[in-house]
Amino acid sequence: MTSKVSRDTLYECVNAVLENSKQKKRNFLETVEIQIGLKNYDPQKDKRFSGTVKLKHIPRPKMQVCVLGDQQHCDEAKANGVPYMDVEALKKVEQE
Repeated sequence: MTSKVSRDTLYECVNAVLENSKQKKRNFLETVEIQIGLKNYDPQKDKRFSGTVKLKHIPRPKMQVCVLGDQQHCDEAKANGVPYMDVEALKKVEQE
């Protein structure tokens, strides 16, 4: 089931969450997630939207990523300082 939310309602709800988080401090990072669906749009067939969007705020600053790939991808990850594992390293982890 889907529903449409107006911009005003969205801003009102987010502001309410922000106000409550100021009143009662939590010992963890609070997040708000929103899911957007485009009606009558198939991303596999229709390429109307393409490109990259840079977010104003980092969504998960402490998130870590490990690249699982072939030699080319591992070389790229190594060059960029990103942790990586190849097939052999992954098999060793599975056996442990």
